[in-house]
Amino acid sequence: MTAALLAPSDPQAPPRRPSRSRVGLRDALGQSLAIARRNLTQFKSDPSQLLDATVMPMVFTLVFVYVFGGAIGKGQADYRQYLIPGIMVQTVSFAAQVTGIALNLDFSKGVMDRFRSMPIARSAVLSGRILSDVCRLTLGQAVILAFAFVIGFRVRTDVPSVLAAVGLLVLYGVALSTIAAYVGLAIRSPQAVQSVGFLWMIPLQFGSSMFAPPSTMPGWLQAFVEVNPTTLVVDACRGLLDGGPVAGNVSGSLFWIGGLLLVFVPLAVRQYGRRTL
Repeated sequence: MTAALLAPSDPQAPPRRPSRSRVGLRDALGQSLAIARRNLTQFKSDPSQLLDATVMPMVFTLVFVYVFGGAIGKGQADYRQYLIPGIMVQTVSFAAQVTGIALNLDFSKGVMDRFRSMPIARSAVLSGRILSDVCRLTLGQAVILAFAFVIGFRVRTDVPSVLAAVGLLVLYGVALSTIAAYVGLAIRSPQAVQSVGFLWMIPLQFGSSMFAPPSTMPGWLQAFVEVNPTTLVVDACRGLLDGGPVAGNVSGSLFWIGGLLLVFVPLAVRQYGRRTL
């Protein structure tokens, strides 16, 4: 099965009919891992696909710390401590958008026809895509943390807290990836997927405490910022990395993550089954 999933499709070969029998959980897991491996091999042949999860966060960090940091009022050193957890969440957001774009491109290239001709679980295609993107966003977290140390960011807690912050970011990335998967499957054009993906990310990123304290924002915007899941994740990571209360923000983040998964996982799987081209 693994070899069949990874083998290139033959456009001259007639499509095989998928089996109607239900796929067991163990088989579905193996299929997901095989598809994730197939996706990861694409990064090896085209490393530029990793730029959004590695280089872009470093560029944003430099711009915000050294261009805007002096104007924020905290000073560059204090703002650096404030900003880095937000950049880590932004890294997750960038990486999650690729899920929808990649799924859409696979449909346009006929790859999904190959998958559908096989007796594999529908969820395996989506979970395999998300698993490979989890690897991307985890790599992105390692890169941005290393870069943050180079420019002067310091962790003021302990190793378990750092691991907890990274784990929370990965979970949030999975939740965002399911939204991106649904968007990528619901929209036909890859260009439109990129545009829509950018649009729905804007309020989550800039309507949060990612770059500036909510107290500096208008009252009507503060009301949105307080319930924005990105704010909860960012503030939880700040507490886990820089010290401070974390229980309320972590529990709120997990509540949002669970809710997003509960809604968008079934929607994405159903959209994958309904899409024809």
